Amino acid sequence: MKNTTNENDKLSLIGSISLGTGVMIGAGIFVLMGQIAELVGDLFPIAFIAGAIVVGFSSYSYVKFSNAFPSSGGVVKFFNKSYGPGTTTGVYSLLMYVSMVVAQSLVAGTFGAYTLRLFPESYAGYASILGILLLVTAYVINILGNKVIGATATFTAIIKVGGIALLAIAGLVASGFADITGDYIPQNTETLPQGLSFVAALALSILAYKGFTTITNQGGDIKNPHKNLGRSIVISILICTLIYVALALAVAGGLSIPEIIKAKDYALAAAAEPVFGEWGLWFTIAIAIVATFSGVIASVFSASRLLGMLSNMKQIPSLKKMGNFKNPALIFTVALAVLLTSLFDLTRIASIGTIFYLIMDIAIHWGLFRHLKNEVKFKPIIPLIAIVMDIAVLSAFLYIKYLNDPMVLIVAAIGIILILVAERFFMISHTDDDGNMPMGMGEDKSKIIENQVN
Repeated sequence: MKNTTNENDKLSLIGSISLGTGVMIGAGIFVLMGQIAELVGDLFPIAFIAGAIVVGFSSYSYVKFSNAFPSSGGVVKFFNKSYGPGTTTGVYSLLMYVSMVVAQSLVAGTFGAYTLRLFPESYAGYASILGILLLVTAYVINILGNKVIGATATFTAIIKVGGIALLAIAGLVASGFADITGDYIPQNTETLPQGLSFVAALALSILAYKGFTTITNQGGDIKNPHKNLGRSIVISILICTLIYVALALAVAGGLSIPEIIKAKDYALAAAAEPVFGEWGLWFTIAIAIVATFSGVIASVFSASRLLGMLSNMKQIPSLKKMGNFKNPALIFTVALAVLLTSLFDLTRIASIGTIFYLIMDIAIHWGLFRHLKNEVKFKPIIPLIAIVMDIAVLSAFLYIKYLNDPMVLIVAAIGIILILVAERFFMISHTDDDGNMPMGMGEDKSKIIENQVN
């Protein structure tokens, strides 16, 4: 599809970095820090550094894909290029979609957890209700149109990124560097090899950087995308790493590990109060509310657009069959997020999202390594290293969850099986007698036919 965006209206490198950083530094950091500390104790600042290293290797595949195939289709485009039309592309794309919806639920729940810090502890059980109300609000804002979404995202991104950076620097200056001993032993892991919990915790720290994948969707809206998309991803990851580590060190200096674990759903607010007093508590809560509010709006927008794209690609049943509903993709996305928010706590939501994301990430690296050697210039060793790292982290995380919370594994397995079975049956339903499955990413008909023949 020909890009109709005026060249002068396209994002510069700095603009792309700003947008990417705004997406990455989201609400996840407000809740994931406590969950990581629960697994590794006072090593959690180091876990963010190690997670950034893993993400750095992972980003290589996305950079190469983006440089070779700049497109607003992003990750879905990459799957299509790697695996072609069919069940495999559909399953991985849906895993990406579900992980985005899970992220919405996580952010919405975080909004509830931090907002309730303004009220007596007797209201603590209403976090999920506040999260659902936020999702409904996000639905209304998305219905109003792109201009409202864009204005909201730009305004809140400045406040969010600036506020979190200020909080990290001020906290680090006030509390100083915390002592890191590494002598913490997580529950039910006494007999496990030393370091396994740390490897498992990297799964959650990786989730904090997950937003970098959405930068790939800027392909049609950025100047010189073959170079600047990759640069945007790398620089955004570096900026986020500096802020995350500074913030983690500040929290470690303000609270003990038992205190962080006790307040894991609102650890940053809990850490701010003893360091900065009441004003610090209010400031942190305000930033968290802004970050979660903007994060849910942006995530609902992105996920619903992805679902609509999959429908147009005929990778899922046509959403036009849902009658006279306005924007059925948006309705389905919000409804699924509401269901997750009402059923699971933040720890389980984060765990499910992590599993789905890592599986999808492995598929990206394998697609590049196995299927695109002749189309994309890259060093094969790097995606292989990324695959090994992802498998190691995912395996450790699954084992820890098997010991501590097997329900997460059951829910994730059921979700994957349902996606696989449903997608397979749907593919069979619209495959013609010659075995062709019509699917495209905005290509003309001749291009689609050519791809099918190949």
